[in-house]
Amino acid sequence: MAVWIQAQQLQGDALHQMQSLYGQHFPIEVRHYLSQWIEGQLWDAIDLENPQEEFKAKRMLEGLIQELQNKAEHQVGEDGFLLKIKLGHYASQLKSTYDRCPLELVRCIKHILYTEQRLVREATNSSSPVGSMMDSMSHKYQQINQAFEELRLLTQDTENDLRKLQHNQEYFIIQYQESLRIQAQLSSLASLPPADRQLREPALLSKRATVEAWLTREANTLQKYRLDLAEKHQKTLQLLRKQQTVILEDELLQWKRRQQLAGNGAPPEGGLDILQSWCEKLAETTWLNRQQIRRAEHLRQQLPIPGPIEELLNDLNSTVTDIISALVTSTFIIEKQPPQVLKTQTKFVATVRLLVGGKLNVHMNPPQVKATIISEQQAKALLKNESTRNDSSGEILNNNCVMEYHQTTGTLSAHFRNMSLKRIKRSDRRGAESVTEEKFTILFESQFSVAGNELVFQVKGRVPFLVPDKVLWPQLCEALNMKYKAEVQSKRGLSDENLMFLATKAFSSNPESDCRNMTMTWSQFNRESLPNRNFTFWQWFDGVMELTKKHLKPHWNDGAILGFVNKQQAQDMLLSKPNGTFLLRFSDSEIGGITIAWVAENPNKRLVWNLMPYTTKDFSIRSLADRISDLNHLLFLYPDRPKDDVFAKYYTPPLSKAVDGYVKPQIKQVVPEFATANHDPASGNPTYMDHGASPAPLSHPHSYAIYPPIDSMLDGEGEFDLDDTMDVARHVEELLRRPMDSQWSGPQS
Repeated sequence: MAVWIQAQQLQGDALHQMQSLYGQHFPIEVRHYLSQWIEGQLWDAIDLENPQEEFKAKRMLEGLIQELQNKAEHQVGEDGFLLKIKLGHYASQLKSTYDRCPLELVRCIKHILYTEQRLVREATNSSSPVGSMMDSMSHKYQQINQAFEELRLLTQDTENDLRKLQHNQEYFIIQYQESLRIQAQLSSLASLPPADRQLREPALLSKRATVEAWLTREANTLQKYRLDLAEKHQKTLQLLRKQQTVILEDELLQWKRRQQLAGNGAPPEGGLDILQSWCEKLAETTWLNRQQIRRAEHLRQQLPIPGPIEELLNDLNSTVTDIISALVTSTFIIEKQPPQVLKTQTKFVATVRLLVGGKLNVHMNPPQVKATIISEQQAKALLKNESTRNDSSGEILNNNCVMEYHQTTGTLSAHFRNMSLKRIKRSDRRGAESVTEEKFTILFESQFSVAGNELVFQVKGRVPFLVPDKVLWPQLCEALNMKYKAEVQSKRGLSDENLMFLATKAFSSNPESDCRNMTMTWSQFNRESLPNRNFTFWQWFDGVMELTKKHLKPHWNDGAILGFVNKQQAQDMLLSKPNGTFLLRFSDSEIGGITIAWVAENPNKRLVWNLMPYTTKDFSIRSLADRISDLNHLLFLYPDRPKDDVFAKYYTPPLSKAVDGYVKPQIKQVVPEFATANHDPASGNPTYMDHGASPAPLSHPHSYAIYPPIDSMLDGEGEFDLDDTMDVARHVEELLRRPMDSQWSGPQS
């Protein structure tokens, strides 16, 4: 199926070449609807030049037609009706075309598959990581489908053997009844005269001996048939277990893992259609074998023959029941997880699904699913099959839902649309554990009846997510990068240099240190404060994500923000650049802050200056791009990009002219020591305040001393204090909003 998925992405001439492969000899619709089955067959195992291989080709043709007929039977609804007719027509057409020359069908399909693979390989370059992954996936899917084909053939073989056994046993019973009739005739001779008895007795005795000898031989033959059939069933069940392990413990667990990672920002886990089709095939094949084993048991009961067959059949019946039980309980999954953080009195949704519900007819007796919230300790006890006395750790409203069968998709699911956490019961916390560290899980429970209550399964869904005490740094890097890209909604993730910066911050280590084998504990991650700070590593990183997501996303995507650079690194980078070169880095000292570092001349020497960090509060007043535009001393974004080339497209357009004698105030950012006092109004880019045409000059006493002394705006390390500079801007805004007669000289407008 993976080849067909890739083939559908072809374009241009490659697409035309692919389309030309199909026609009346092999409709493209057959390729589409049977893609999984077609790619799972061993077409290359058939030698087209060997006439003896025609038997294999005939079996392939029969399998193809059977798959088409099965697909047609499952179509429902108006659209399904038309497709049902079309697929049935294709089945008849292919049978008519290839019934007398099945090897030609194999030749046709081999040519199609070879050409598609070549076109896909040429288009995607199979040496690339994506191409290699798709090749690997295609190979994996092919192995799974090949195993299903082997199971189908084994099941068909045992079905034929079972019918043969039944036929032979029925004939054996007839002959046994004949032996009883002969015995009755011999017994009746005792009432005849001696002469008549002597005349008839030899023939009856001879006939009885012949029949009894046949019965003895046939009883041994039947016993051998039964043992052979049991051995074949053993082989089938072994392969079923192996296939079930691959699908449930590999493929389904991988899907669940992808679902977990999707909660941290990984790509969506993908659909369940392929997994459901595999699980349904498992269910169908397992159920057929269970029925065969039960029929074999019925034949044994009908004609008991001493031997080990009774014990063998008991073992087979137990094994097949275990397989069905594991299949049903493992395929009860949470398709849509509830949110990772729940709030009381807040509605949330979830969806649970049974991947084998349609095949096992569970929907004939619609099961009800119940959701309860339990603690991590209770969840662990359930995993160990320990009793929890049906305790819960809270109350969920609207926590019962009946599973519904959707014919169009063949899915059996329950949609909890209006659940709400009414209350939560917390345990006593110890030590430094916070409320947010206490974990709970929502447990979904139901009871499924299979085969008219013949088998009843109790199912529970949701293994709690395991949180290790510590993880290797490379693993954490992968998670941080995944989370960052998802939160910021950006394709630009964290570079190796960014991750090295984070390692230095997390471990307080030298930048040259090898962190690949270092581990980070949960306590280091989000419980212990960073050195000389009052916040944790995660709190700092989460603040960076929030700031970037809300205010800096376009600049991060443009590559304008270096971000993960410390003060010393910024100084080393800027001192080698021309004056006015600046860069943007996330603040080390404040959660959710970003600062501008720039190089400029000092009376004695060149220095790198650092503006006090901006936060969300600041950007809610004026954007980063506009602030950079305000600061005329910022000329080049590191390393050498003119700032207007990078940020101009984000500048706020100039305000319109005065209307009805009023002007609109505008806040502008200044760094007083770098401000130009003699502003040229014609420049269109004033440093302090753009007030447009005013009714009178700024001569009122209130218009002076609106800036505090420069020294008061610097921190102990010579950094500009943004709060003070913003106080200036707010002061200007306040002046502009006061009544005109108290602020301006001249008549009121």
